[in-house]
Amino acid sequence: MAKPFLIIDQLLLNKGNQPILQNINMSFYPGKIHVLLGLNGSGKSTLAYTLMGCDGYLPTSGRIVMDDKDITHASITERARLGISLAWQEPVRFEGLPIGKYVGLGAGEPNREKVVAALEAVSLPVKTYGYRSTDQTLSGGERKRVELAAVFAMHPRLAILDEPDSGIDALSITDVGELIRQMAQTGSAVLLITHRPELVAVADVASLMCLGSIVFTGTPKMANEYYESRCHPHLNSLGAQPWIPVVPVAQNLDSQEIAKE
Repeated sequence: MAKPFLIIDQLLLNKGNQPILQNINMSFYPGKIHVLLGLNGSGKSTLAYTLMGCDGYLPTSGRIVMDDKDITHASITERARLGISLAWQEPVRFEGLPIGKYVGLGAGEPNREKVVAALEAVSLPVKTYGYRSTDQTLSGGERKRVELAAVFAMHPRLAILDEPDSGIDALSITDVGELIRQMAQTGSAVLLITHRPELVAVADVASLMCLGSIVFTGTPKMANEYYESRCHPHLNSLGAQPWIPVVPVAQNLDSQEIAKE
């Protein structure tokens, strides 16, 4: 039985006097996909920024433990070096930098094969996009695909994908799901954050977040049923969640079943 390499233990995050995340417990295993499903404003992105170590997202209490080492107070740079990577909901722009070079930044030494494989994985032909600049001429969907390609090339230990389907144009939901499977097949753990039930099926385990708390963890099928039967009626009758997390400025750089080999 595999051992989780990263554990979130009783995590609490307050903003002012308001609890934003409450008693979060999650475990991540190599090569496994953990989907976090929830309505907009439920706290999913806040958890992503806290796990990545973004400024302003230091937990009020609880721990984040990686390889038996407490990294709760580690910086975003330290966590990146440990192999944690975040694909932002709003992709970062490096104006004028060729896309191929940007994608290759996280691959370590220059490696054309990794760059080509990453671009192909997100349906960006290398002949068209390899030397194209990352500038305002890219559509939102293209920039999102470039960001996903960069994370894919990094081969991180934990890839946090914050709504990877948002803003996607030519890349279908099926293609996004296949990309996530490829990440897991190479050994990366994936935290897939979404509010789209169509993406949940790619996961090994699924958690449902509501008002900053994880209210359910189980199979993807069960999570989808819970979401459709309880969350959607809530949204339709009461409207959106009562708070929306602030997106931080990008910075440079639990189930035994899923543990089975």
